[in-house]
Amino acid sequence: MSFDLASLLRPHLLQLQPYTSARDEYSGKEGVFLDANENPFGSSTLQEYNRYPDPYQSTLKVQIAKIKGIRTSQLFLGNGSDEAIDLLIRAFCAPDEDQILLLPPTYGMYGVSAAINGVEVRQVPLTPTFQLQPEKILAATSTRSKILFICSPNNPSGNDMNREDVLFLISHFPGIVVVDEAYIDFSPQESLISVLEQYPNLVVMQTLSKAWGLASLRLGMAFASKEIVAILNKIKPPYNISGLTQETVMQALENKTQVDEFIRQILIERAYLRSQLEKLPYILHVHPSDANFLLVRVADAKKVYEQLIQDKIIVRSRTNVLHGEGCLRITVGTRAESNSLLKALDRIHSEQP
Repeated sequence: MSFDLASLLRPHLLQLQPYTSARDEYSGKEGVFLDANENPFGSSTLQEYNRYPDPYQSTLKVQIAKIKGIRTSQLFLGNGSDEAIDLLIRAFCAPDEDQILLLPPTYGMYGVSAAINGVEVRQVPLTPTFQLQPEKILAATSTRSKILFICSPNNPSGNDMNREDVLFLISHFPGIVVVDEAYIDFSPQESLISVLEQYPNLVVMQTLSKAWGLASLRLGMAFASKEIVAILNKIKPPYNISGLTQETVMQALENKTQVDEFIRQILIERAYLRSQLEKLPYILHVHPSDANFLLVRVADAKKVYEQLIQDKIIVRSRTNVLHGEGCLRITVGTRAESNSLLKALDRIHSEQP
């Protein structure tokens, strides 16, 4: 299928003159900086935060590109993946005119961003085993279908999507296909970053919030063709990633062996938590997971959820999402945290009449 990016893009963006910041006009590190109306005396902290950060995160992108095996021109950095989601919808979907396709149950921000931007959402549910229905998805498309969001491993179910189904959809969907790989570090599947060159309509999103343990820094990554990345850079806010975040992430990237150890430990703890939950008679089903959490169907889930909160053990109720009836989403914690959960579950059910 031929792919024409310009035909998908909202027409006025083709001529958009983006905001140019002081750091667009001069990107050097040395000099007398009298161009950006900054405070020349420094900041009120011990650190020097009085100067604006690199608006395109050039040094940081070099490090990330080296780890991911891509070119820096294929990488967009956002204030969390949510910024990339919002920018993609704004770039390709005209309000009250275009639409996106969602595959519930899935990550909620796709729909929220669409609603904020006045963009219609069409939904094609996953199967009861949380897999794609490719033919039904394509049948639901129209000439106004601009973006398809696929979350794999999926949130809230935790499972990988069948790779062949995903590739089929990328090949046949008439617009942009966004594959959200927030949990890919815990999956045995290879990232779709490896096929970026083959699919000009593919956008792969990842994050440093999960395996890298940097959730508070809010750094999301979108990998795509240089043309799509250029569009996102064109419409993003000028300084969307703080200097502090850029510096801290660069330090973290130097210690990938520690992250590999985090991942190894989380996979061990995921297996342990699953095995212990499956022994309990009031745990009705533990769904397969390729992420750092488990979706668990529990007897009397509403009561269990509320009583866990009283014990200050916080899980996520997913009872109101499609195929999630009676389910709690439980993040894989430390061994001590898992044992606290298991002990609380035992107490809650022993107290039931």
